[in-house]
Amino acid sequence: MILICGEALIDMVPMTVSDGRPEVFSPCPGGSPYNTAVAAGRLGAPVSFLSRLSKDFFGEILVKRLVQNKVGIDMVARSEQNTTLAFVKLEPGKEPRYIFYTAGAADRSFSQDDLPAVLPAEIDCVVFGSIAMTMEPAASTIEALILRERNRVISFDPNIRPVMIHDKDAYIKRYEKWAAASTIVKISGADIDFIYPGLDLEGAARKILEMGPRIVVCTLGTGGATALLRRDSGSPVRADAPIVDLPVVDTIGAGDTFHGALLSYLELRGKMSASALASLTQGELHDALYFANKAASLVCSRQGAEPPYLAEVEALS
Repeated sequence: MILICGEALIDMVPMTVSDGRPEVFSPCPGGSPYNTAVAAGRLGAPVSFLSRLSKDFFGEILVKRLVQNKVGIDMVARSEQNTTLAFVKLEPGKEPRYIFYTAGAADRSFSQDDLPAVLPAEIDCVVFGSIAMTMEPAASTIEALILRERNRVISFDPNIRPVMIHDKDAYIKRYEKWAAASTIVKISGADIDFIYPGLDLEGAARKILEMGPRIVVCTLGTGGATALLRRDSGSPVRADAPIVDLPVVDTIGAGDTFHGALLSYLELRGKMSASALASLTQGELHDALYFANKAASLVCSRQGAEPPYLAEVEALS
């Protein structure tokens, strides 16, 4: 089972109206870890979510969507605090831009009291990252969890939103601690530009790999995805996979869906352990990347973070 922890929020997504009114926003369930959980659930992987969610009507929407997509909620704490809101700005050819309203919100307030004393034995992968790691006490709570559970596969997606980072040097120091504690690091080209300006893809991936992860996966938008796998001998294995050329409506949730699909592919094929990951062949690594790219291509072909179902991904050549 995959356990995904972090923020769950409402994306206020811009919509164009035809009667001349200013741009309006539509509320949509979102948050990077939340989207990743929904993607994994739709792809058939056993998955649960760990966070603190509001009892307000937005929180009810978030919980209902998890249940509808077969994501376990036994480890979701509920509170009277409000739900985080994220307003999204979409512009052609650019990464989405965000403004977050998080003060006093439920997911931001995720604390060590919300953590299970012991995780169920069937959980073999813990997933974390995104803006939850820029907010306290949530960041320290999740950090404590991943350091405690390093005997399992740990998968990290920084999914950096610069607007949420007020001290870049301090963030990078913690980011490198989290990367070193992880088995898999999934990172975007935009994340690399922020953390390691001046380093090319290959240089950044190797730098991260040297910190300790078994696999570093770089997503490159229309450039597809690249992965470096570190063998026990220390020698790296590289695999690349393209995207599928589909019309792009928007890119909200693309990286989250990719991450969920990659982990689902590994989980459903019995590869979710440190030893199994170390033994992946170049062909298996390519197939995992291509499966994840197909899922990401599909989510980009529809509005908002609406990950595909397994049959849709399998039908895409």
